[in-house]
Amino acid sequence: FLETGQWQPGAEWGLADWAAIWGETVVATAGDFMALMAEKPAAGTRARYPQMLVRGASRVRAATAAPTVRRRHAQSGDVVVEGFCQSYAEFFAVEDYALRYRRFDGSLSAPVSRAAFVSCDAVTVLPYDPSRDRVLLVEQFRVGAMARGDPQPWLLEAIAGRIDPGESPDQTARREALEEAGLSLGDLLVVAGYYPSPGVKTEFLYSYVALCDLPDGVAGTFGLASEAEDIRGHVLGFDEFMALVASGEINNAPLLLTALWLSRARDRLRAG
Repeated sequence: FLETGQWQPGAEWGLADWAAIWGETVVATAGDFMALMAEKPAAGTRARYPQMLVRGASRVRAATAAPTVRRRHAQSGDVVVEGFCQSYAEFFAVEDYALRYRRFDGSLSAPVSRAAFVSCDAVTVLPYDPSRDRVLLVEQFRVGAMARGDPQPWLLEAIAGRIDPGESPDQTARREALEEAGLSLGDLLVVAGYYPSPGVKTEFLYSYVALCDLPDGVAGTFGLASEAEDIRGHVLGFDEFMALVASGEINNAPLLLTALWLSRARDRLRAG
């Protein structure tokens, strides 16, 4: 049982409403929670629970797989996990697997060791004003670029953020637009859902272009103080935006992918 003081009053509760939002996620999380209870004190297990819910929600979304028209359609027994340990678990986690997988000749592979960097599913959204032919980008410091040794770790990006448990990807896109740019979005247009680096990362991205008004003066500095965010907005004409793509100054994959999508859809969107 949770210790005294862990419960906080909330809105009126109903089982059907709770199950519709949380049921599958909590069930998907339960196995991770029970496994961790055998290894960590109760306080440590409880502290990890919010991140476990994020992982559980990702598993629920992952169960709706993309088509398998050309690639292999996996069957039960095509991947055999013979050993597993979670070697690191904080905001992110690292999982080590000993496994065998089905080869294209039909046999199972020899045992192999593989590691996965576990992070949550996330959303990117590029605001676009078709009447003014403008986009809004955000700029912020990125520790990944710094850790790689990049001398310029402030990157131009689309608005982005993780999908919190209980949220849908489109809800996340609208929330992050308010937090990072002070924008209320119109229609959300799906660009793609994809793994940016599936060789090692579990992260799956849902990318959108959002129709909205981008008048002069709309860009500012935003971000949540509670997350130490310092985010600057840039409103750019489409041609300037694509020039930054061509020069390499825009150098992150989700924004490059979204730029390609917008370049193909731009005439249709401007025509209304």
